[in-house]
Amino acid sequence: RLFAHWEAVASTHRVSLPRDMAGPIAQMARHRQAREPVPYVPLSQHGKCEEAAYEERQYPAGKWACVTMGEPTYEQSISMSFMKLMRYICKENSVGCYLGMTVPVLNEIHLTKEGTELEREVLTAYYLPGRFQQNPPVPMDPEIHITERAPLRVITRVFYGVTTEETILREIRLFWELLGSTDTVLRGTYIVASYENPSIPQRRNEIWFICQ
Repeated sequence: RLFAHWEAVASTHRVSLPRDMAGPIAQMARHRQAREPVPYVPLSQHGKCEEAAYEERQYPAGKWACVTMGEPTYEQSISMSFMKLMRYICKENSVGCYLGMTVPVLNEIHLTKEGTELEREVLTAYYLPGRFQQNPPVPMDPEIHITERAPLRVITRVFYGVTTEETILREIRLFWELLGSTDTVLRGTYIVASYENPSIPQRRNEIWFICQ
């Protein structure tokens, strides 16, 4: 039943779910309450009427498992990448055990020069849990790379629901309208941070603008 549910979700992303994903899906479901947050330091909050419109944060350097995909659509790229990462997290690693889930999972995107659509290549990154930061388990999949990512300062804004190219472009546009004219953040490269699995319709996401 659980596999059938995920199969239906995958089909909405125009992705077929391989049978070998049944094990990782079941394992993720068993451990869904135990999710380790990626560490960060909050720097400032900006908003009106006590509601934070956006927040500035500093993320320390850390080791991440990363996959880059360039499928025809954004949803296909992140689905294919996350299936690879799920296999790595659940067993296909040099220690042969479940590593533990961390949130958020990051999807780094690039806009075309015109700024009207996304480049096809998307980098998906999973933060290694604290106990594996010094000695990350080696992935069996050669397309997964363990990378030491530099400290990152970002401005973040929450949004809810599905993440498609259309919704992401809309959220980027809305965030720029909120920030106004500024040269303190990068243009063209952004991060979509996902906190919940794709089967949750009103899941929490964030758009991250990267500080210069």
